[in-house]
Amino acid sequence: MTFQLPTLDYSKSSLSPHMSEETLDLHHGKHHQTYITNLNNLIKNSGLENSSLEEIVKKTSADPSKIGIFNNAGQHWNHILFWKCMKPKGGGALPGKLEKRINSDFGGVDKFKEQFIQAGVTQFGSGWAWLAIDKGKLVVTKTANASNPLVNNMKPILGCDVWEHSYYVDYRNRRPDYLKSFIENLVNWEFVESQLD
Repeated sequence: MTFQLPTLDYSKSSLSPHMSEETLDLHHGKHHQTYITNLNNLIKNSGLENSSLEEIVKKTSADPSKIGIFNNAGQHWNHILFWKCMKPKGGGALPGKLEKRINSDFGGVDKFKEQFIQAGVTQFGSGWAWLAIDKGKLVVTKTANASNPLVNNMKPILGCDVWEHSYYVDYRNRRPDYLKSFIENLVNWEFVESQLD
């Protein structure tokens, strides 16, 4: 299987001013493409050529000899979700089913947002902040580098990239501002809700 760069569901200028066209050019067109190119090269003759991306992530996560494959597969998987989790004029009110689940599992939407932003802010170095399903319950978690909740048998339904390449052009070192803007202005809550099932 040869992996390819997914097409965005929106133009690269349409997330501005919260995420600039320059950031998307670099992030989608350069960083994400590099992970895919590396992954396609690394899985040749590895025994993983016919595995799905999710299978590759899970199979290589605990194998130190396959760390290169894991890092590039993980970043490819993470970014596919990341692009889907955003839309122009995102944020705003949560759809009913998702709001009900978040209220039940976090005690309110504001409490969830605080936890999510805090997870991203406190992820030391590169990594991700996540909303995931763990044994039927919604949880906020964070992972370092290319890892994601799949490796802990959770289902990620919202991910925010906190590697510097995702925000430095627009926010410099102000990661908290980036995370707040992501939650309030970019998240495609309808897509997140669609991942509940």
